[in-house]
Amino acid sequence: MERSRIAVAGASGLIGGALVRSLAADGHEVVRLVRRAPRGPDEVRWDPERGRVDAAGLIGCEVVVNLAAAGVGDRRWTPEYKRVLRDSRVLGTAALAEAVASLPEPPRAFVNGSAIGFYGDTGERVADEDAPPGDGFLARLCVEWEEAAAPAEEAGVRTVFLRTGLVVARGSGAWGRLFPLFRAGLGGRLGDGRQYWSYIALHDEVAAIRHLIDRADLAGPFNLTAPQPLTNREVTAAMGRVLRRPAVCAVPGPVLRAALGELAGDVLASQRVVPRRLLESGFRFAFPGIEEAIRAA
Repeated sequence: MERSRIAVAGASGLIGGALVRSLAADGHEVVRLVRRAPRGPDEVRWDPERGRVDAAGLIGCEVVVNLAAAGVGDRRWTPEYKRVLRDSRVLGTAALAEAVASLPEPPRAFVNGSAIGFYGDTGERVADEDAPPGDGFLARLCVEWEEAAAPAEEAGVRTVFLRTGLVVARGSGAWGRLFPLFRAGLGGRLGDGRQYWSYIALHDEVAAIRHLIDRADLAGPFNLTAPQPLTNREVTAAMGRVLRRPAVCAVPGPVLRAALGELAGDVLASQRVVPRRLLESGFRFAFPGIEEAIRAA
């Protein structure tokens, strides 16, 4: 892709930060959306919960990427935190989509975050992008999250939804919590370990986003997961092998439920999700296997 001006919301997060570094390294002009007063021409003010965006700062952007969202596993799911999870996604997306639609020359693409939580618990069933939404809080949230982008779609802007799986990365996110436990020899399966985990290496996550930015013929939902989901038991064994630590500890389901509350239901849920549309578009994974992804992290 030719050098472009690209706006990124959520630029301080795990995925957003990696994407910004990748874009900047290739000479793209990156504009970060920030919640404080801008400190330079590369920052644009927004207040997602109040639906405010300095749309003038988006003028000239060929692409707007929205990766801003509160962390699903950062806190126990109290009613108050569930509201934070929803507002950070739905209100933020709606604000950006409306700002994009209001521009005299809208960007050519609006790339919006989403998650494989859209599918709910799939059990043994393989889910691609044609699978229906599931049940539960996260599934309903993902549906609302994607629907909030309607103003951009209705304005004729190519809109892409990133249904991201578990990102294998050292710094933060779910895997950021797992690495220290496994290094200490305290790693092990969660529940019975038979639930499927659909993962993706951080490198491949960023490469897939850039692939979807570049391809003008691609729109709609894309599963950002490695081609072969594995069970939690298989992932646990791979972590033990790569880190050369025993992985014999296990956290029973009732203990998880007592510790995490409603969130435990999603931790123990099985999501056997595959990236059919991404593969059909010609994307190639650099780290398709779990051991490769762990080593890359």
